[in-house]
This record gives sequence, C-alpha cells and structure tokens, in this order.
Amino acid sequence: MVARLFERIAIGGLSLPNRIIIAPMCQYSATDGQMTDWHLMHLGQLAISGAGILTIEAAAVVPDGRITYADVGLYDDATEAAMARVLAAVRRWSDIPIAIQLAHAGRKASTARPWDGGAPIAPDAANGWQTVAPSAIPFLAASNAPAALDTAGLDRIRTAFADAALRAARLGIDAVQLHAAHGYLLHQFLSPLANQRGDDYGGSLDNRMRFPLEVFDAVHAAFGAHGPVTVRVSGTDWTPGGWSIDETVVFAQALEARGCAAINVSSGGLHPAQQIVPTPGYQVPLARRVKDAVTMPVIAVGLISDPLEAEAILANGDADAIAIARAALYDPRWPWHAAAALGATIAVPPQYERSEPPEHRGLYRIEGR
Repeated sequence: MVARLFERIAIGGLSLPNRIIIAPMCQYSATDGQMTDWHLMHLGQLAISGAGILTIEAAAVVPDGRITYADVGLYDDATEAAMARVLAAVRRWSDIPIAIQLAHAGRKASTARPWDGGAPIAPDAANGWQTVAPSAIPFLAASNAPAALDTAGLDRIRTAFADAALRAARLGIDAVQLHAAHGYLLHQFLSPLANQRGDDYGGSLDNRMRFPLEVFDAVHAAFGAHGPVTVRVSGTDWTPGGWSIDETVVFAQALEARGCAAINVSSGGLHPAQQIVPTPGYQVPLARRVKDAVTMPVIAVGLISDPLEAEAILANGDADAIAIARAALYDPRWPWHAAAALGATIAVPPQYERSEPPEHRGLYRIEGR
C-alpha cells in the first residue's frame, strides 16, 4: 500500500507526483528585485529534492511591496529576465513543477534583512521607502505610519498583481500562489486589526474580503488558462479582535467559488501581540477546519518535520498535502528520507544513483529510466 504522502494529487489541472510541497522561503538575496546566483543554488538543490512541487519565494509585484530591499520581485523586464535565467538552469536538470508566490508586504515592507535585525527602515533612509496599507496603522507603534491606499492605489496594486501573473505565465511557471497570510497586504485588508477603513473595503467581513478577492480574480484571469491559482492564508491572528478561523472558512469558500485550486493554511504575522505556542503540527487544526468546509485541496504547514507525523495528518483527513519550509532548508533531501521512513520510492537523478543506502535498496527510481 502506497503511503498517502507519496500518492499523486491534482491541484486544479496540475498533477503532482506526491503530496510534499516545498513552501516559499524568502532568501533576502536579490539585487534590485533581481534573482542572483544564490537563488540558482538554493532552488537548484530543492529542485532535486523529490518533492511534488517547488514554490519560488514571495515575489513582490511592485518595488514598494518588497519586505526588504533584498527581496525578489516580478514587476519589470529586468526582474523577469533574472528569474528566467535561474529557471532555465534549474529546468535543464529537473522536471519538478514550479510555482511562484506573488506578494505585497504592505505596512510590513521597507525593513532590514533578518540577519541585519529586521527593523523598519524610514522612508528617507537608505534602502527605505514609504509603505502603504489599508489604513494608516503601523505594524509597530514606533514605525513610520503607512499611507492608506486610495482608489488609485488599489487599482495600481490590483493591476500589478495581474501583470506579475502574466509574467509568471510567460516564464512557463506551473502554478501561482497568492500570498494573503502572515500580516502582509492582503491579510491586512482581511483583519480588523489592520483594516479600519470606512469605505467599501472596510468594516464588515464582506467588505474586508473585497480587495483580496478582487486581486484573486485579477490573477486568476491573467494566469488561470496556464495553470492553477492557489492562496496562502493565516487561519487566525492569534490576537483578540483579530482575523479568526471562522472568517477564514468564509474566505476559503469565497475563493473556491471563484476558481481557487487549493488553499494553504498557515497563521499569524498580523500583530506583534500575537500569542502563539509553536509546537509540531500546531496549525493543523486550522487546516482541518477549512478542509471540512471546502472541496478543494487543503495544505497543512508549520513545524511538520517528522515523516510519520506528515503521514498521520494525511491519513487522518486533516489535510490533503503537506508543505515544508525550514525542514527543507535543514534537509534538502527530506522527501528522500520520508520515502525511506514510509517504505515508498522516490525519483532521483541518475548522477546520485550510487548514493542509495544499502539498508534501503529499492528506494530510488532513477529519472529517465
């Protein structure tokens, strides 16, 4: 009997060889939004991981939507060309499906790289710029306040998401994930802690969902003919008065009605007062709540590093696929080791055939044979 983790799964019209998803992981190593050789090395090793799909890190749809000045973007010909160079090299050696996460950081933009402290950078300082958000409420009380987006600003960003989706299609990317989690712009519209607008984009749940759904519609219209469009959400803000799992369920149902192919359920990131006790699988109950309310595949994520735990999540019906992030950074061959632990087989490049451990004979399926 094949382990659930290694069964095929369809995400929209895209068939994946297993249910392991490499989640997007920001590397803060771009130059003017352009991917560098670091991304070639980083994505190259993950492309031969044996996972079902590899997701490119959050790519900002406009320069001021980057979290840091060193973030990847997909907003002009230069950023597209740099990404094309990296993808061409990766695809020369791997046929893994590749997705991209499209994002805008909103009020959490214009910060230093994490290893430089991650502090907000003022608009008039080097590597800083004026941030935007649903309302002029800073993420940190001491930060420069974001500018509240007006109608023209909403139009600009909505169009930018669609344009980035067109660039992704031109690059031959297999799927797009829309980032509506972790306190970034679309999540900011969803949460009443960040969105205190008095117009049609604030107040009621329907109004707070309006802009994220408009962005989804624009991205789906631009990319849907090329591949599936999925969404990452935060299931809760972990803060009183914030975005809740009940609201997430309603949002997920609205997305599914518009053609969303899958939903990735994470959490948090919206408010510095969040109360989280991160333990293995701590976000799985959020994924289960969403899965019980929709028919599209639901992806669980968050400190899932034990293959037996991942298999149990799928076997219990809590989710349909597992996304790994830090586990893949620590162990780029995590899917190989998971296959060994679960008695499955894994496709590996012929260059690595002789690495098959003697205690796991039959583990490898050699690509191209």
